[in-house]
Amino acid sequence: MTDQVVTRFAPSPTGFLHIGGARTALFNWLYARGRGGKFLLRIEDTDRDRSTPEATQAILDGMAWLGLDHDGDVVSQAARSERHAEVARQLLAEGKAYKCFSTQDEIQAFRDTARAEGRSTLFQSPWRDVDPASHPDAPYVVRIKAPRDGQTVIGDKVQGDVTIGNDQLDDMVLLRSDGSPVYMLAVVVDDHDMGVTHVIRGDDHLNNAARQMLIYEAMGWDVPIWAHIPLIHGPDGKKLSKRHGALGVDEYQKMGYPAAGMRNYLARLGWSHGDDEFFTDAQAREWFDLDGIGKSPARFDFKKLENLSGQHIAAAQDAALLQELQDYLVATGRPALPEAKAALVESAMYCLKERAKTFPELIEKAEFALAERPIVPDEKAAKALDDVSRGILGELTPHLQSASWTRNALETVATEFSETRGMKFGKLAGPLRAALAGRAATPSVFDMMLVLGRDETVARITDAAS
Repeated sequence: MTDQVVTRFAPSPTGFLHIGGARTALFNWLYARGRGGKFLLRIEDTDRDRSTPEATQAILDGMAWLGLDHDGDVVSQAARSERHAEVARQLLAEGKAYKCFSTQDEIQAFRDTARAEGRSTLFQSPWRDVDPASHPDAPYVVRIKAPRDGQTVIGDKVQGDVTIGNDQLDDMVLLRSDGSPVYMLAVVVDDHDMGVTHVIRGDDHLNNAARQMLIYEAMGWDVPIWAHIPLIHGPDGKKLSKRHGALGVDEYQKMGYPAAGMRNYLARLGWSHGDDEFFTDAQAREWFDLDGIGKSPARFDFKKLENLSGQHIAAAQDAALLQELQDYLVATGRPALPEAKAALVESAMYCLKERAKTFPELIEKAEFALAERPIVPDEKAAKALDDVSRGILGELTPHLQSASWTRNALETVATEFSETRGMKFGKLAGPLRAALAGRAATPSVFDMMLVLGRDETVARITDAAS
């Protein structure tokens, strides 16, 4: 094997990028990126009836959103079918595979008899050792010659050594009767030709490893290092499915989770590094190792995802957060913010991103910057704008017009104004929120004033007071 680590993600393009697939891709990406290796992408599109260009695009879009860049071109498995068949023919020529002429009816009859006699129903072809000179002129499949005794040991970095008796392995079909290669052959040939050193995938493929090793060994190829990771379960401990909520990565983008929060959460889903919950991409690449993957299924927890997402929003650079907010708007079918509004929102990020767990929450807090005059207060905010409050706002306006536009100066003006009227500032805050944002729940009134600037602030308060 080469010294360089090469991992791959090999989804089937029959639908969206599933959350389990996204985690598999992330684990492969982290393992390769953390070791200066290569991370390759192969689309396993051999099922021509179910594979669609739209599904392939959905997978590419999901990976792009998650920031999982791959090396080299995307490999199409279907485009390599001639190469797969070539390997089967080589094994046939070397006597490591054989032509089997048994019909489906004959195979079924074998199994029925075996079942009735209490024997293994694993099909044993009568053609395994027949001299090719005696072969009929009839349709056939090509089967590999599996060992009939002994054991196959899968040395797995997550599951440990898994031993399978060779009497449990059948003579797997390599080529169908129409000459087309089967998936199990295609996977092995592709992984070998792509130089894959580590196969990190779901543990639903664990039994496949023993059968795939037959091909590696028959061809004299290096067997990759296996790491079969447990599946993801819902909060109820059952396999993750639609009843638990969103399954596709694109749905999480549309729900407004930041990509960094999603990466962090998916990395923690079945893998751990001590007690660390929140970490950066750089830390994940440095820390990620196969030893940290647990053997038990991970449970998806929306509360933990929200918590981590909030921490990543708070830690993000303002410009990067604005760009991702724009991407979120476009992904949900809304127009991106125009330049002037985008600049205003970016200047407000310092007071928006604390305690916002998703982009919808961020937009809700940014409503004051997005709104246009005249501000129409919602029902709750309108209650704060009675005649007395309007009068107080009217009196406050000249004080703001002459104030120095810094936070300290604005706080001083508001506090002194309140005290001279024998009221606490809290009494003034409600009407100010209604005037500036039209909402009862907003960032601090002083933050809103600083972001909006003197002219817009005074104009909004004047509107509300009249």
